Amino acid sequence: MSYKVFVDGREGTTGLQIIDYLCSRNDIALLEIDPALRKDVHARQKLINQSDVTFLCLPDAASKESASLVENPHTCIIDASTAFRTHPDWTYGLPELVPEQRNILRKAKKITNPGCHATAFVLGVHPLVKTGIMPPDYPVCCYSITGYSGGGKKLIAAYEEQHTPALDSPRHYALGLAHKHLPEMRVRTGLACAPVFTPVVGNFYKGLAVTVFIHTRLLTKNIGPADMQHLLAAYYKDEKFITVFPFDGEKNLDNGFFDVQACNNTNKADIFVFGNTDQMAVITRIDNLGKGASGAAVQCMNIHLGMDEAKGLV
Repeated sequence: MSYKVFVDGREGTTGLQIIDYLCSRNDIALLEIDPALRKDVHARQKLINQSDVTFLCLPDAASKESASLVENPHTCIIDASTAFRTHPDWTYGLPELVPEQRNILRKAKKITNPGCHATAFVLGVHPLVKTGIMPPDYPVCCYSITGYSGGGKKLIAAYEEQHTPALDSPRHYALGLAHKHLPEMRVRTGLACAPVFTPVVGNFYKGLAVTVFIHTRLLTKNIGPADMQHLLAAYYKDEKFITVFPFDGEKNLDNGFFDVQACNNTNKADIFVFGNTDQMAVITRIDNLGKGASGAAVQCMNIHLGMDEAKGLV
């Protein structure tokens, strides 16, 4: 059986990669829009309602407009913007969140794709809150280091076309501590307050790792890093795309350094625990364009359509 899929906003990095994932599949028929009509509301509405699944790869305001155009009750929308990530009527597109999430995704017609930083953060922190090890009022501090592709076409051009010496070094941003992923990072983990979070962009195309710092004295139980690793490994033990590495600092490092890009070109997430009895760091690594964007969207599509969720993904 072939399913009709429309990508609304195919010109950006997320849309282009979704098309790359789908264009060679014989079970997917991609609906094409005349480039001259890509901003025409009526042309887009027609294709959205002809589709089984429409991916919205648009800015927030444009996504809200496209989502409002759905009239076909059988059309599923998978939105890649931040517009609906904490909306109660939209299903969060992280299949590994809780055991029942896949059943919810199969039935959902409105799926909101997680943000890249939020994906890594939620995968590392949600199990700790869910199991009661981390209290909801825990004062979480974390940072993320990411490749420049996460900033879209404008930032890619800055690094690849107008490169200046200032771009050679890692650069902190969102220092007003109000990054757009913070609401979902709080809501989707069950934390009472948003974490203190700063992202850092580096001079490499893609790859992302979120580091969450933990004081063991503030946890509800007296556990060490090996116990933390066991907890996370048990939570994700049946997950194809998530690997919780054994607690072994040196073996998980490259001459003492952490490789941010080791999940690139995959839909995988790797989770590590480092530290000692007093302090720990939980690090979650993904490809910001894979599990952090397009790969996750295709995974949700596969689940919704009743396919093997790993189809077309590595």
